[in-house]
This record gives sequence, structure tokens and C-alpha cells, in this order.
Amino acid sequence: MKHFFNFIRSKVFLIQLGLALLASILIVFLILRWLKSSTNHGEFVEVPDFSKMSVMEMREAVEDAGLRYQVLDSSNYNPEYPRFSILEQNPQAGNKVKSNRKIYFTVNPSGYKKVTVPDIIQVTQRNATSMLRAVGLEVQRVTYIDELGKDMVYRMKYKGKHIKPGDKLPKTSKVELICGNGTIPGRARVQADSE
Repeated sequence: MKHFFNFIRSKVFLIQLGLALLASILIVFLILRWLKSSTNHGEFVEVPDFSKMSVMEMREAVEDAGLRYQVLDSSNYNPEYPRFSILEQNPQAGNKVKSNRKIYFTVNPSGYKKVTVPDIIQVTQRNATSMLRAVGLEVQRVTYIDELGKDMVYRMKYKGKHIKPGDKLPKTSKVELICGNGTIPGRARVQADSE
């Protein structure tokens, strides 16, 4: 035990301890210096506003800013934005990020996605209108024909052509409903002939 304390107090041990401490401090300093230069510590890029830019314009702006990008799946069509333009970005414009940071974009598709026409044949006009609205379609007009079921849907048209349940139409399309007026087909003619 006495030799141990003598060794700790010896000049050789103290020199070795001092060199080890100096080497540790030097290594930590060099590592911190390397990290600062390789991670651009304290250097930030302001994220530009990419909204309404086309995908091509966005690519150029991202590269000029020293950033990277990833396009996420397109969301629902927004008629207020040009087709294939940027709807949303993350992080938002004005945020400070490090160089080479990835920006995520949501792009406006080329048009409304298609929806399936529900089966509204033999359904009342009121219920049919609700069912169409539920899938994103609108009723443009209602035409009546001689059929016994008053306000019952018998057929549908889109842009003058007959459509059937299960057909696909762009969301927000306007459909014409052909409903019954409560008259038995041919009865009005028979009464007219007998007079």
C-alpha cells in the first residue's frame, strides 16, 4: 500500500496523468471541431414558399436552396391551384432548416378523382340526392316522365348520356335524375283517345 501511494506521488505518474488528460482534451476538441464542420452547426437555410409552383419550378428552387425533396401522394384535387402544382409543404415556408434537409410536398392532381355512382334506381329523389352528395356528386336537374312511382328515380344521365349504378364519374360531376311523375304510362293517351 505504501508503494502505491509513493507511485501516485511520483513524478513519472504525474507526467503520464497530465499527458493522458491533455490527449483526452485534444481528442474531444478535434471531434467537436469535425462535427461542427460536417453537420454545418449553426448554419441554417430559410425554407422558400413553394405553394402554387409547378413540380419543375419546385425542383429548381429546392436545388438552388441546397435542400432535398420528396413528393408525397397527391391529395384531392383543388380547383384553386394549377394542375400538378404544390398544395402543401413540410416544413412550412419561412422555417429555418439545415442545408440538405428533405422537404415533403403534396401535389395537386390533374383533376378530380373518380367516384362510383351509387345505386339510386327505385329510390326517392330526396334520398337519391343525399346518396349522390355523400359520394361527391351533385344533382343538376330533375326530369319527370310518365311512371307510377312519384318522385322515384328510374334513370340517370350525365352530359346527356344514360349512366348506370357502378359507373365512374369525376367527383363534383352534375347528374340529371329522371323521375316518375305519378302517372301510369300510356294512361293519359288512352283518356285523350276516348274523349
